[in-house]
Amino acid sequence: MDSYLGQLLLAGTCGMVLGLFYFGGLWLTVKRLPFSASPALLTLCSYLGRLVVTLSGFFLVMAGSWERLLAVMSGFMVMRIILVRIWKPVGNELDLPGH
Repeated sequence: MDSYLGQLLLAGTCGMVLGLFYFGGLWLTVKRLPFSASPALLTLCSYLGRLVVTLSGFFLVMAGSWERLLAVMSGFMVMRIILVRIWKPVGNELDLPGH
């Protein structure tokens, strides 16, 4: 039983690492967009690269177990919450009318 719990904790940790990679890469891409000669190409390449690495990581970590998939997805979302709190979006940057 202990090794099973250890596997789930390891899967959750891997999910956090994948979340850091995915959302950190997204943050870096957004920061570079204003200075890019080809923002559409940067966005597309960043998205595809992050997607391939993240989905491959999910596939390898889950190894056919829905419990490990749930753990890796949970770690991924926990890292998203952590990063949003660290980077704290400021105000309403879109400046929509009525908001």
